[in-house]
Amino acid sequence: MNTPSAVAVKPDWIDPEVIIVRYGTRQTTKSECYYNFRAYREPDSEITMDYFFWIFRNAEQTIVIDTGFSPEAAIARRRQPLVAPADALARLGIDPAEVKLLVLTHAHYDHAGNLGLYPNAKIVMSRNEFDFWASDMSQRPQYAHHIDPLDIQRIQALADAGRITLLDGPRNTLIPGIELYEVGGHTPGQLAVVVQMPEGPVILASDAIHYYEELEQDRPFAVLDSLAAMYQGYAQIRQWQKEQPDAVVIPGHDPDVMHRFAPVDPNDPSFAVRIGSPRMSA
Repeated sequence: MNTPSAVAVKPDWIDPEVIIVRYGTRQTTKSECYYNFRAYREPDSEITMDYFFWIFRNAEQTIVIDTGFSPEAAIARRRQPLVAPADALARLGIDPAEVKLLVLTHAHYDHAGNLGLYPNAKIVMSRNEFDFWASDMSQRPQYAHHIDPLDIQRIQALADAGRITLLDGPRNTLIPGIELYEVGGHTPGQLAVVVQMPEGPVILASDAIHYYEELEQDRPFAVLDSLAAMYQGYAQIRQWQKEQPDAVVIPGHDPDVMHRFAPVDPNDPSFAVRIGSPRMSA
């Protein structure tokens, strides 16, 4: 497989930071999370699944990466909402009406809700992702279970209004210093976001990997579009780590993320963590 490199020139940003917001959680089991868990011949156990969205900002701009689900959607799916994304943004001093650029890594309900919060944002996503959810295949129950039809309708309406940019190819530059890679596997157009921070690259894997364990043990998640593409995605991320040993990988749902990085608010360490220089007090 020809793996696109994640090596890039670091931009001259002023006070950049990546913020990881924990907005929901639930208790589940490994057998529910991992594809064909019986193949590993080990006892089942409980596991926590956290829900995140991500923010990049510096002195010049703020970019939101995925938009989470609403508290109402969380309750409907028996997820535990911790903070409404709108309230999280307010706490971080971010006015969503001022956000000009937003990335959707994929269209599942926990990543593509709340788009109405961002009336002025240009939205970027994979063309393969957009086309799949506009197709008849997406209506099959095994796919449709993981999306909110209202989110898909809103995405289509935003595309009709000219507010969505669809990406082609395995690698695209969002802005200098931030690259978007189509890795697939979990969904047809799953994106990973690589941010060139002063400390080293930050790989926002989103649901290309849900847990660190997936990458470390080559253990695919239960929800997938292509098993082979998911394995290839793991290989791609490992190649990036090999190319850049200082790279930091952020999985899409692992609660351990909250223990690996500095809290935004030391008085509430479960709210959000950051990589980079603090630019606000919560």
